[in-house]
Amino acid sequence: MSAELSQLKASVLACARAMNAGGINRGTAGNVSARTEGGFVVTPTGMDYLQSAPDDMVFVAMDGQSSDKRKPSSEWHFHRDIYAQRPEAGAIVHTHSPFATSLACLGKDVPPFHYMIARFGGDTVRCADYATFGTQALSDTMLRALSGRSACLMANHGMTVFGRDLDQALAHAIELEVLCEQYWRVLQLGEPRLLPEDEMQRVLEKFKTYGQS
Repeated sequence: MSAELSQLKASVLACARAMNAGGINRGTAGNVSARTEGGFVVTPTGMDYLQSAPDDMVFVAMDGQSSDKRKPSSEWHFHRDIYAQRPEAGAIVHTHSPFATSLACLGKDVPPFHYMIARFGGDTVRCADYATFGTQALSDTMLRALSGRSACLMANHGMTVFGRDLDQALAHAIELEVLCEQYWRVLQLGEPRLLPEDEMQRVLEKFKTYGQS
């Protein structure tokens, strides 16, 4: 194993542990991956991240093959397909975070109740239709929901976010969970006042140059 691949496996494990420590995932649910030459490194299926070692992380080639000692996440299909379709995706975080999952169980998009929804590329965060976990059908419905977006909810399942690297993907997953909590709380009070389309377009333009270059 090359030093570069070994370091990437350690980074994927660290991100998975941080995801759980940050409260946006629990147990062996959820998964993390990062792109590398010829494929990606993804967390193993059904393993406690605190009990895992970097060598337990799994390299999967873009044809779905792996020769590592562990089985990859049962969700490896959608990781592979996101990397294949979205060249800007360098890392993916999938969680069963409490508030995003609660909203996903309603099967509805998150509307523009707050301007930060634009962080994820549009005026909504779409909810992908339900499909059984670990299937190509789930990957297909997620790709539709992610069109023009960097995040989606997954009906009766959770949420998925991608970023240019592991740090950004994790940060954006945390940010989406915060927005989902805010929206969930607003719904306890009533229907929110949504921002109009022209304002969301202005915000989307501003986000193109937001932050440090």
